[in-house]
Amino acid sequence: MSAPIVAIGGGGFLMEDTRGLQERYILSLRRQRAGAPRVLYLGTASGDSERAQLRFMRLFTSLGCRADTLAFFPYEMKRDYTQAVREADLVYVGGGNTVGMVAVWREFGFDAALRQAWEDGTVLAGISAGANCWFADYVTDSIPGGGIRAGLGWIDATFCPHLDGEAWRQPLLSRAARRPAYGAPDGVMLRFDGGRFIEALTDRTGLAAVEVTAAGALLAMPTRLLADAG
Repeated sequence: MSAPIVAIGGGGFLMEDTRGLQERYILSLRRQRAGAPRVLYLGTASGDSERAQLRFMRLFTSLGCRADTLAFFPYEMKRDYTQAVREADLVYVGGGNTVGMVAVWREFGFDAALRQAWEDGTVLAGISAGANCWFADYVTDSIPGGGIRAGLGWIDATFCPHLDGEAWRQPLLSRAARRPAYGAPDGVMLRFDGGRFIEALTDRTGLAAVEVTAAGALLAMPTRLLADAG
């Protein structure tokens, strides 16, 4: 059975005040193997921003992981990209331009490598663009004025990150009632196992994920508050 996918609406490891609650939860979903957890960061959507890579490495190393990054800009010609994702316990995808990221992955055949790793047990997670990509379609600002675009389709649903951001996001999401549709403000994440929704979680009080009803209304979902260990 394919591994969990965690879609994060925003915030996460890039926030100065992060306590690592989201990241600890995601790591808890990994398959149990000997040694430190192996985590891989994909920053394709941001053009492989060095700032994001460094913050990712710093946080996940502090959590006891063997952290690494995989860049397409520039493309690491001597690296086996398929092996890199196959060896990871967790692949975490950063934010940026979803449309451009998915196009790059498909051009290199990297989407197939990710799919195989997921089916073999690698947990997939991502924030903003890194959350959008797993869904059948998603609400995005990667095109002028915002819109809905097709994703990889591994979760048969529509997703909107940053739901508490630009005013146009909620109306677009409310029109996506032909399939299950979910929205997540910054600080909220959704877990799916085998493409099936499991639960919504947040690291901040007062926040909730939403789902779209058949009539197009946005309905707040039960959202579990993550707690500090101890």
